[in-house]
Amino acid sequence: MLETGTREQASFSSETQVGTFYRSKAKDYIELHDQVQTSVSLLDNLESFLSTFQKDLAAVAGQISELQDRSKDIDNRLKSRKRIERPLSSLLSDIMIPPALATTILDTNVGEPWIDAIMDFERRMTIAKARTRVKAARDLAEVVEGLRIVAATKLRAFFLALFQPIRSSVTTNMQVIQTSVLLKYGPLFSFLQRQAPAVATELQRAYAGAARVYYETGFRRYARSLAVVRTRSMDRFEPFVNIQTDGNIDLERLQHAKIDGPPVTLAYQADDRNYKGHFEALVRSLLLVFMDNATAEHSFISTFFASQSSAPRIPEQPVPPMSSIVSPDGSAYSEMRSPTASEFDQPPMPSATLTTTTPGLGGFVSFVARSKEEQATVDTLYKQIMDPVMEYCTTFVRATLDPIPPTIPLLTMIRVAEDAVAEIQRRHCPPAESYVFGLSLQMWPVFQRGMTDHVESLKKLSEGTSGGYFSRATTTTDATVETVCNQYVVFFNSFVFLTDNESENMIFTNLLRLRQEVAKLIIKHTSQVSETIRRVKAQSKFYTIILQGLSRGTHHTAHLKLQQEIAHWAYLEEESKRKIVSAGQTR
Repeated sequence: MLETGTREQASFSSETQVGTFYRSKAKDYIELHDQVQTSVSLLDNLESFLSTFQKDLAAVAGQISELQDRSKDIDNRLKSRKRIERPLSSLLSDIMIPPALATTILDTNVGEPWIDAIMDFERRMTIAKARTRVKAARDLAEVVEGLRIVAATKLRAFFLALFQPIRSSVTTNMQVIQTSVLLKYGPLFSFLQRQAPAVATELQRAYAGAARVYYETGFRRYARSLAVVRTRSMDRFEPFVNIQTDGNIDLERLQHAKIDGPPVTLAYQADDRNYKGHFEALVRSLLLVFMDNATAEHSFISTFFASQSSAPRIPEQPVPPMSSIVSPDGSAYSEMRSPTASEFDQPPMPSATLTTTTPGLGGFVSFVARSKEEQATVDTLYKQIMDPVMEYCTTFVRATLDPIPPTIPLLTMIRVAEDAVAEIQRRHCPPAESYVFGLSLQMWPVFQRGMTDHVESLKKLSEGTSGGYFSRATTTTDATVETVCNQYVVFFNSFVFLTDNESENMIFTNLLRLRQEVAKLIIKHTSQVSETIRRVKAQSKFYTIILQGLSRGTHHTAHLKLQQEIAHWAYLEEESKRKIVSAGQTR
């Protein structure tokens, strides 16, 4: 019991101590409790705030997502607009008519600035017509049309003013107007061909009329001057047996067989009463003047009036002006111009630019069709301009051929005509080529008729009937036969000099006929000598005259026909010498 009480007492004492300890700490516990309550309250508030913040954050996340979507949409729209920005800017700049361009067309006179301005205007006008679905282009249509009409009106007056000097005075330098002025403004006329074809056609007819008057007046005066000089010439056709010669060819006159030869006869020289010109020199002068002017005119109209179906693109880099490309001192003229000059000749311009074909059959066919159409247009315009000129040339040549001119000058005329044909062909002028070729064809029958008359005169002389029906037969003398031999030498050497083609039958067939008649005349004349040795020596003398003349008369020693001719007469001479030796031994 005692132990139990002791234990209880001890337990009570312990509890009393603990109670005392806690009572002493009660304030602290209360403060700690209050702090715990405060913390719980704060945590509750924090929980409420976090809950609210989470809701707000979810809302912000939604807004951010929406903003991201809108940003992507704006970005896509920006990219789309950037993609169309350049084409749209290009379209607007192309169809827009800049104020400076409109001012140039409306308020300034036509000049060099118009070349680039009209090309730019036509490019914009073409684009505007192709973009009819664009409202801005439709709105500008009336403005563009008004500017087109103004431009066409001003260009018409401008070109008519340029054509006026050609019509009004023959002293106008046609070549300068064509190369330095008209070709420079060629793009403006091309604009009219594409955008105002009626105006272009009117200008083409106006130029054709002015150029026709210019060339007609010039060639009429020039042909008349040459005709005056021709009347002073002493050249007349004479039968072969009546021609007096020393056996030497006239190389100076034979030089007229080429276009690269002596200077041409100038119109003012006809005023000098003492000035004389041979037939071949006058015909050559007329042909050279015609060739230069005809080829120059054909080249110009092929270049200037050639139709262009599409507007040219504006070059990114400046190109040399047309005047420098076709300058009279340029390589194009140095290669194509005749070596001589006259007061009326014009250096030819380069022929029309050759258009290349596009790959494929369709491109080739369209090119051929376009070329034929353009060529027909050019040929028609050329004919309108040059018809009077060709009439004057034809009249002059026919007057020269009737009565028949001397044979060697006539062959010289034929050769210079053939040389002119070759040169005109090189300059690509088919109408002039055909015309001059036709003139040469007219000369050949006259040449043949003259050669026939020569052969007949020789035949009559050898037959002793050259005196005519009511006169006695003519007796030939050594002097007569020597003259005939010398004249045959002149004919043969001249023909060889004028004939490069060794197979030209008309020339050498006629020479063969002459040779046969000369040989017959020699035999006929020497047959009057009864003594054999004297007769053969006389034949040998005439053969030697011909041989010596053939050997010294020309520089064409390598000509096959000349070698054959020398061999023929050398054989006859050797035969005569052999007969002399044989006759001497017999005696």
